[in-house]
Amino acid sequence: MPLLKDAMPLMKEPHPPPQAPLPWILPSLFAAFNVVLLVVFSGLFFAFPCRWLAQNGEWAFPLVTGLLCVLTIFSLVSLNFSDPGILHQGSNEQGPMMVQVVWVNHRAFRLQWCQKCCFHRPPRTYHCPWCNICVEDFDHHCKWVNNCIGHRNFRFFMLLVLSLFLYSGAMLVTCLIFLVRTTHLPFSMDKAIAILVAVPAVGFLVPLFLLLLIQAKSVSAAERSHEGKCRYLQGYNPFDHGCASNWYLTICAPLGPKYMAKAVWLQRMVGSDWAPMQNLHFPMACACPPAPTSESLQTREGSPREW
Repeated sequence: MPLLKDAMPLMKEPHPPPQAPLPWILPSLFAAFNVVLLVVFSGLFFAFPCRWLAQNGEWAFPLVTGLLCVLTIFSLVSLNFSDPGILHQGSNEQGPMMVQVVWVNHRAFRLQWCQKCCFHRPPRTYHCPWCNICVEDFDHHCKWVNNCIGHRNFRFFMLLVLSLFLYSGAMLVTCLIFLVRTTHLPFSMDKAIAILVAVPAVGFLVPLFLLLLIQAKSVSAAERSHEGKCRYLQGYNPFDHGCASNWYLTICAPLGPKYMAKAVWLQRMVGSDWAPMQNLHFPMACACPPAPTSESLQTREGSPREW
């Protein structure tokens, strides 16, 4: 009986070109610089144009922008220190010669072996070359926060993009209203700071709006940024449960337990979904990294056994 991998014509997972490891301090300093930059611009904004509007009875602008500022800083700091869904190193008993297959909505995926973490990666799991970890349901590595975006912190990433977009828009509107209300006054430090704050706010609005649209489209279609041009054959995405269900699973659904054990058992049995070996049919599917599933088959030298 031929090996299971010979019966599954799957596309190869794209591998990034080898990169020289950067000192960990540089990305960390860049992420800390972004937090400090946000705090400094917010301080200038509240100390000058917002202060003038509040002194003249315009309390709505400081209140709204203050709430958005707190939400933005909270989401940024939370994303910096969040767990993206790290899968710790596996058991030494596993090996790359084992062929492991999981089924997702009638599509078969052969699990890819991670040489650095020593286990078969479940679908949509990817080894980040910058963090040197395997991340469950990997989307991308965000250099702005020096953290991966995956299963456990994707909702924080969406919250950060949305809150930063709204905060930038509120800062821009507040600065413009301040400049309009003070046209009869001579040029002052308040006006200079308002212009200084409004310029980067305009620069961030368009990229953040485009990023929001791209991420909303990806969530609605159950796609991941890392998959890139690698699409599922026959126009069928086995991870797509419909627009409403995709948003619920991404934003609102419970995250489940963390994988903190030294040996990560990636295949979990759910009784009624198992299919007998003789009835398996292997359609062509993309081997892009997708989320841990609850069923699997493992074959060594053609003889199946269950985990």
